[in-house]
Amino acid sequence: MPLSEFALIYRYFSSLGHGESVDLSVGDDCAILRLQPAERLATSVDTLVAGVHFAADDFPEDIGFRCVSVAASDLAAMGARPVGMTVALTLPEAQEFWLHSFSEGLAAAVGEYGLPLVGGDTTRGPLSISVQVLGALPQDQALLRGGARPGDAVYVSGTLGDAAAALAFLQGEWQPQPQQGEYLLGRLHRPRARLALGRDLLGSASAAIDVSDGLLADAGHIAAASGVCIEIDAQSLPLSSALAAFPDRERALAWAATGGDDYELCYCLPPGEDARGGTRIGQVRPGEGVTCALALDGAPGYDHFGAGDAAS
Repeated sequence: MPLSEFALIYRYFSSLGHGESVDLSVGDDCAILRLQPAERLATSVDTLVAGVHFAADDFPEDIGFRCVSVAASDLAAMGARPVGMTVALTLPEAQEFWLHSFSEGLAAAVGEYGLPLVGGDTTRGPLSISVQVLGALPQDQALLRGGARPGDAVYVSGTLGDAAAALAFLQGEWQPQPQQGEYLLGRLHRPRARLALGRDLLGSASAAIDVSDGLLADAGHIAAASGVCIEIDAQSLPLSSALAAFPDRERALAWAATGGDDYELCYCLPPGEDARGGTRIGQVRPGEGVTCALALDGAPGYDHFGAGDAAS
């Protein structure tokens, strides 16, 4: 007998809603969450659609983990403390094996990020997942896009281009060694939101953004919001050993500069501030836009309604 909507929610998702800021979780019409004194709420929502953001035949546990990471990365970019999340799940049909595996991926993300699942919705239709994340910020602090100033240095966490390289691998454009391929696919299917780094940058970084659509595109958002020019040194872009093994370095750097789905943080620091483990990739100058001495064939990043064909 097919599961009803409420039986589905109870069986697969009701156990994921416990957290220190949760007064009431799944089971009523609304969840009730608690902020600490002198905190304010930060919220963001992301929708992932089968065939656009992931393949319908990807492992369900990877889809579950990834959809949370994508949304949690926005909290990281603001420096917010995770409080809770809701998930709206649209399914062609309620397949119990798929749901069990998907809920395992959600559970892994809940545990890793301390981001309890406190509500959501299920409905029938083409496969898509919307995750709304809720976070807490100090009353007088937040990482924003609009604070970069000439003289600041530009940094990025982790490595760039891995997800774009993994997509090229899946599309048969190159054949990495098995260990390299496994690493790159892990970076695509299970990205990590840099929540701890975001909170550590509060009060120090002048601007920040997560690299979701491609470094040049996302750095462009900082440049536009701050009214400055961001100069990127392409040769300084950090590459993983797996991507560095790609024989065409210029193409590898292009993936690092324009490929989406890395979910690292790009941030600007005034002179004298500690880099927090990031790699310095450029500087802020007077002017506008983003400069990068790198030959690019396509768009500087992903745009859902643009002509670019970068990774989503």
